[in-house]
Amino acid sequence: MAQEIVAEVRPPAEVLQGKATQSMFRRHYALIILTLAYTSSHVDRGIVNIVMQPIKNEFHVSDTLLGLMSGLAFAVFYATLGVPIAMWADRGNRRNIISLAVAIWSAMTAACGLATSFSHLMLARIGVGVGEAGSSPPSHSMIADLYPKESRSTAMAFYSVGVYAGAMIGLVGGGYVVQHYGWRATFFVMGLPGLVIALLVRFTTREPARGHADGMAHDAALKSNLLHVIVHLWRTKSARHITIGLTLVSFVGYGGLIFGPSFFQRSLGMEPQKVGLIFGLIAGLVGALGALIGGYLADRLSKRDMRWNAWVIAVAKLVGMPLFIIFYMSSDLTLMIPIYIVSSILGAFYLGPSFAMIQSLTPLHMRALASAVMLFVLNFVALGFGPLTVGIISDILTPYFGQESLRWALFGTSFIGVWAAVHYYWAGQTYQADLAKLDAK
Repeated sequence: MAQEIVAEVRPPAEVLQGKATQSMFRRHYALIILTLAYTSSHVDRGIVNIVMQPIKNEFHVSDTLLGLMSGLAFAVFYATLGVPIAMWADRGNRRNIISLAVAIWSAMTAACGLATSFSHLMLARIGVGVGEAGSSPPSHSMIADLYPKESRSTAMAFYSVGVYAGAMIGLVGGGYVVQHYGWRATFFVMGLPGLVIALLVRFTTREPARGHADGMAHDAALKSNLLHVIVHLWRTKSARHITIGLTLVSFVGYGGLIFGPSFFQRSLGMEPQKVGLIFGLIAGLVGALGALIGGYLADRLSKRDMRWNAWVIAVAKLVGMPLFIIFYMSSDLTLMIPIYIVSSILGAFYLGPSFAMIQSLTPLHMRALASAVMLFVLNFVALGFGPLTVGIISDILTPYFGQESLRWALFGTSFIGVWAAVHYYWAGQTYQADLAKLDAK
């Protein structure tokens, strides 16, 4: 009885603190589950990287076709369907959309293991792209409603860890499975666990109120419109430069990520399991660390000057360029691995701040669609043509360089990172002014 009385007369401050703690737990838990889903998407998207050589050997296809399967065939459906799904997410339940998407891409990844021809495998990869189209735009929108501007880059950076965690799991785990059980088993082992994550998203997370983290009320009468979003992103100078810079960085990144394991196997003569271990651990653990550092630095430095949200990325790209040159000019692992570690940290700076800035520059009712438009450009150009370009250049150079043609293809495309740095510099120049214009509306 005494305990009941104490509970009834508890000071309001303690009640509020308890609610705040509960709210913080739910917010962080939702971010963790969304990151797990994003990790699953990059496991399933990137698992093809470690099995490309066995697929090439079994189906006798060129690097151009491998680049087409892993890049453009996937990206066209992934990027295009992301737009209508984002329009649905701006009006409907984002959590349920994400859960359905995870279930689809996980099932289609497992279906890749059943392919009896290269064309069947390509169709299954298209199915993975269809599923993954429903993941990032609604997730970005949810995270923007869970975290305020001053901590949004860090939250987005944590979410972006899924890129590197997924790459690590796919490469390390996939490298082991493909070497011991074959490439078909690799798709089964890596794809099916995503179905559990789909259930966690659907039944253990909540749909956040739109505009909650910004202290703004969402007007349900406002509907996202594709043309309006495109015009908004284009006319907002910083958003335009962020989208271009992000696309250029990803163009280099996807080419390197997809053909990187093949480069290690061809030029250095390494076995898939060893490649997966080295390439996967560095890309995963070190890349994740770089994403978190990039997000933290952007949030911290931007408290003094908002331009550093973008400038952090520009500096990282310029500093990293000489490291790429040394890396591709060497065949000595004792030199290549430490260089790869440092360049991976710097190379991962861009994800969290880029996504956070786009969300902060966009009105509440069009955030998911703005993310989808940005991802459409990014994935159609970068994922669609990055690996394909590397594959084409490699095939063109094969008569001259033989097994080393892939090395030179990756080396040549890496210089695009300098171009990206220029756009991030320009984005920083107008970022604060663009935020002020949005707040004034």
